[in-house]
Order: sequence, then structure tokens, then C-alpha cells
Amino acid sequence: MKTLLLLRHGKSDWDADYGADHERPLAKRGVKAAKRIGRFLKEIDEVPDLVVSSTAVRAQTTAELASRAGEWKTELSATRDLYEASPAAIIDTLRQLPDRIGSVMLVGHEPTWSSSVSVLTGANCRFPTAAACRIDFERDRWADVSFGGGQLIWLVVPNSLPDL
Repeated sequence: MKTLLLLRHGKSDWDADYGADHERPLAKRGVKAAKRIGRFLKEIDEVPDLVVSSTAVRAQTTAELASRAGEWKTELSATRDLYEASPAAIIDTLRQLPDRIGSVMLVGHEPTWSSSVSVLTGANCRFPTAAACRIDFERDRWADVSFGGGQLIWLVVPNSLPDL
């Protein structure tokens, strides 16, 4: 089985001094939520084998904060392919993963995450900032992951979690 965790970046700071959208940082609320999700995933033993983030500042910061707060021993990488991505780009990213990776977390943006959950699982959901979900694929190889082939196991929003 292959497991995909999707994490939307935390709340961004629209009032910060930044140039392009790609450079927008997290707000204090986004920092807190990213840490909460990181600790939650450790607590439920859902730490991914690999984290791949969008290169947007808010997404990379979310990934780093979650990893640090949860004390994950996980490789973090970033790709521009997850910024303004389509669900097809998500599938392409997954299909390129080595099969030794059992679970991967992708950290990115709306509306891609909601639409990706829909096309991967058939479930319709709203994906608020710093929300995370788990999708399982009954596949041995990432190359075999397909639209409609996943099962949504859970979706959680950080403000519904206790402080750990």
C-alpha cells in the first residue's frame, strides 16, 4: 500500500512586505497551525517517509515547522511543480517517487488540494489552511497510482486538534 498525505500551507500573512505571491510568508496563526499538525502526525504515528513541498515560502515554511515540531526524521525537498499545480501534476509527482517510499506528504495549495482529493478518491471536501488528509492506494508501486484509485482515510483541520 502507498499512502499520500496532503498538507495545505498555513494561513499566510497578506499584510507582510513581500513581492510576488510565491514569496508570501506565514501569519502567526499559520505558524501555530503548522506546528500543531506536525505534533499531531507524530502522536498518531503518521510521520511520512518523505515530504515534498511547493517552493512557495508559505508552503516550505509550513513543511519545515511541522517537521521540526513533530520531531520527524524525514527528508524534506521542494519543487516548483507543486506551485499552481493541477491534479494531473500531483499524479505525475507521485508516479516519479521511488517505491521504497511507503508514505509521502505533499505540501501545497488550494484549489489544487480539494480538486486532487476529489479526482483521487471521489470525495468532495473543503481544504482549509493547514488542513491535512490521508489517502491510501492499494498499490505496490507509485507508478500505478491513478485517478479514482485512492481512499480518503481522514481529513483534519488544526483548530479541531488539542494542543499536544
